[in-house]
Amino acid sequence: MFDPGCVQCSRLHDFLLDVKEKYPEYHARPVAPFGAENPELLIVGLAPGMHGANATGRPFTGDYAGILLYQALYDFGYSNKAQSESSSDDLQLNNCRITNAVKCLPPQNKPTGEEIRTCNQFLSVELGQLPEHAIILALGNIAHQAVLKAYQLKLNSAIFGHNVVHELPDGRLLVDSYHCSRYNVQTKRLTKEMFDDVFSNIARLMHERRNGSAKNTTI
Repeated sequence: MFDPGCVQCSRLHDFLLDVKEKYPEYHARPVAPFGAENPELLIVGLAPGMHGANATGRPFTGDYAGILLYQALYDFGYSNKAQSESSSDDLQLNNCRITNAVKCLPPQNKPTGEEIRTCNQFLSVELGQLPEHAIILALGNIAHQAVLKAYQLKLNSAIFGHNVVHELPDGRLLVDSYHCSRYNVQTKRLTKEMFDDVFSNIARLMHERRNGSAKNTTI
């Protein structure tokens, strides 16, 4: 279960103390998952951004990475608003939850392998609480690998690829997307059309699974 007071990673804890001193108004603590309690869709990002989730306390809120994500969530019926501005607004997610592979802001946005492994215990619990037919959307390769680690799978058992679908051993689906970061969007590695295609694919998969017609290959 998520621990808002977790200090297991000393490097991250020390960094957050420094950030809090520089930005006293920032959240600067582990960032809790946000959204529905028993969602059919769980979105896994990398880690909080310095002036985004780390500042606001809500995943993908307050920085560029959230622009494309929350617009897509609104367009596909998962959110009541197209913009996530602060943790005190009235935005609500429907049938969707957002979390991160690493719950604390890492220096230079780069968690170490050990930090990812330490935080994986929380992701593992989150995944275990999902409905049996749930779909997991991994934003980027690190999030993709974190999901595999949480399932105790070898990293080469499912290769990351944009809009590629993998069936996990328990029957849940893992869908990959390039991360909706400023860099990926501005370089057009990820466009709105590409991101919409991912969510359209997820909608199709959900429909098939609800009707018992899904056909995938288990990892």
